Amino acid sequence: MIERKPYPSDLSDARWALIEPTLTAWRKARLDRRPTGRPAKVDLRDAFDALLYVNRTGIPWKYLPHDFPNHAAVYAYYAAWRDEGILIQLNYDLTGLARVKEGRKPEPAASVIDTQSVRTSTNVPLSSQGTDAAKKIVGRKRGILTDTIGLILAVTVTAASLSENALGIQLLDQAKGTYPTISKSWVDTGFKSAVVEHGANLGIDVEVVNRKPGVRGFHIVKRRWAVERSIGWIVMHRRLARDYGTLPTSSEAMIRVASIDNPTKRITDETTPTWRGTY
Repeated sequence: MIERKPYPSDLSDARWALIEPTLTAWRKARLDRRPTGRPAKVDLRDAFDALLYVNRTGIPWKYLPHDFPNHAAVYAYYAAWRDEGILIQLNYDLTGLARVKEGRKPEPAASVIDTQSVRTSTNVPLSSQGTDAAKKIVGRKRGILTDTIGLILAVTVTAASLSENALGIQLLDQAKGTYPTISKSWVDTGFKSAVVEHGANLGIDVEVVNRKPGVRGFHIVKRRWAVERSIGWIVMHRRLARDYGTLPTSSEAMIRVASIDNPTKRITDETTPTWRGTY
C-alpha cells in the first residue's frame, strides 16, 4: 500500500480487518482461475479506499486523486466486486456481525421497507428512467429493505415509474432468498394489497403502518423510522444524492458500498454517521 495522507473516507485498521479476508480470498480465487505469474499491482485496501472516496464525495471516476491507484484500475475492481457478488457478500457478513454485536441473532426475523425516488444524471439511459407520478420526479426509484435497527438487507433500483408494489415484491423475494428467517415486514401506505398477498405467499406477515391521524408534518411512525433513517444515512454519500449509474446494478452496488459504513462502525465501536460535522 502506498503511504499517503489519509482521507476522511478511508477505512480504519479495525474496519479494514473486517473486509480484508473477503477481498483477499476473492483475489486468490481470481488469480487461481487465471494465473499471470506476476504479483497484483494494485493494493486491495487502496482500491477499496478509492471506491469509498468516490462513493462519499460523488466525484466522477476520472477525477480520483492521483495518490490513489489509477481510476481505470479502481473501476475495474469495483465492477468485478459488483458483478461477482462480493459487495453483497460483504454486506451479508458484516450485517450478521453487527447484529450479534447488538445482542441479536445474525439472521433477522423482521424487516422494514421503503422507497426513494431520485433524479438521474445525463449519462443514465432513458430506457431505465421513468416518472414518479406522485412525487413528480423523473429518474429512478430505490427500494430498501432493512432490519429493525436499520441495517440494509435488500436493495433494488428501477425506473421511477414503477409502483411501490412492484418494488416491494422484488425486495421481499430478494430478502426471503437471502434471509429465510424473515417472517414480518412493515411498510407504508404506498404499498397495497399486492405486497401483503405476496408476502403471505412467502410466509411473511406484511403490515401497512399508517401515519398518526390529525398530525401534520414530520413525526416518528411505528417501525418505519428505521428504514427512513437508513435512507438518510446513504444519501449522506454524495454519489447517491443523484443516480449516476449507467446500469441499475451499478446504482444498487453503490448503495451497498455506502451501507458498509454502518455495520463496520457498529462492530468496531467507531462513530456512526450523523447529519452534522461530517463534511
